[in-house]
Parts: sequence; structure tokens; C-alpha cells
Amino acid sequence: MNAVMELFKRHAAENFCPGPALPIGECRYVVMDTELTGLDVKNDSIVTVGAVAMQGGKIILGETFYEMVCPETALRSESILIHGIMPSEVVGKPSIDDVLDDLLKFCEGAVVVGHFLSLDLSFLNKEMKRLHGGKFRQPVADTLKMHAWMQDQSRGSRGQYDACEENKDLFSLAKKYHIQVSAAHNALMDAFITAQLFQRFLSFLPALGVRTVKDLLRIAKP
Repeated sequence: MNAVMELFKRHAAENFCPGPALPIGECRYVVMDTELTGLDVKNDSIVTVGAVAMQGGKIILGETFYEMVCPETALRSESILIHGIMPSEVVGKPSIDDVLDDLLKFCEGAVVVGHFLSLDLSFLNKEMKRLHGGKFRQPVADTLKMHAWMQDQSRGSRGQYDACEENKDLFSLAKKYHIQVSAAHNALMDAFITAQLFQRFLSFLPALGVRTVKDLLRIAKP
């Protein structure tokens, strides 16, 4: 019986996450972003979750996920200035308890990608621990880490001191890579911008030796 259970678990895991040897151009990705009441994981909470699917370097516009959540903590004025979500807009919205399982289902079989993803993961893992007793279960890759790694490769033997400091926030990198950004934004729109940034990176990475999911996760760990 134990052997059967172990086989079932292994089969589930294999179908749940892409294999490490899978070429990055053949992998399914879910590019995700969240909006928050603030940046303190202990005292703030999720307001919206947005995600868009990709198959290799192709953004699948028909496969998106967006949910506004009634946050567990009050919206802060500083965060309202960023995402523009007013307290009246979240009244009656579902709780994160009702949204999280749908998000997990959307992410099945994919590498989850985000910009400065460690922040989103800290909030998601807080809810995962409370509701499921564990952490977010998908493999994850951070476009911020990818960009830093690619910059290091381009500098080569010139070293760190030859590089000019640059802003690495999502909108600054989007501008650098000629991705159009509008003034207003929400989690889904930011996920779409991140997907376009990741799309650019996927075109550069094979020439730098990053060809498989294993290679990608090695250089882009949050």
C-alpha cells in the first residue's frame, strides 16, 4: 500500500510541475502579480491577484486570472496611491480563502514567474500555511533575478565596477526593453507587463546557456 501511495504522489508531482529537463521554449508559465494593503507581511494582506499564462515565449491572452479580494487588513493610504483601489471597492468581495485554490489550479503544470516575486510569495505563503499547512507548491522564477544574472554575464571580465546603477523596478525595466506602460495599473496589467519582459528574456537566455527549466530556476530563484 505504501508503495502504491508513493507512486501516486510521484505521478501527481510529475503532472503538477514541469520537468527540469524541459526546454524553456516548451514550458508552460504563469506570470503573476499581486496588489497589497502594504508591504509588511505580518500586518498587511492581499487585495488583488492577477496572472496571465504563457506557452514558451507566447503570451496566451485568453488565459488570464484576476480576482479582487476583501483584504484581512485595512487598506493603507500609501498603497491606495499606488493601486488606486478604494475600501468601498473591496466590500463584498471574496476572501483570500475563497480565491487561493482557484489560483493554485490556474498555476498547475507551470513555472510561476513574477517581478520581485519574493514579496508576492511571502504573502501567498502566509495564506498557504494558514489554509493548507504548507508553502506555495509551484516552481518559481523572478524576472528581477534573471535581469541581474544577464547583466552579470554581459559585464563578463569587466566586473561590477564597470556597470552603471540603474532602476530595476518593473516599469523602469519595461521602458528599457521598449514595453509600453500605461499610467494606471492593476495586478493583471502588471502581470501582462512582466510577461512581456519575460518574453524578451526568453529570447536572450538560450544564447547564454539557459536552455532548460532547471537552468532557468538556477539563475532566477527569488
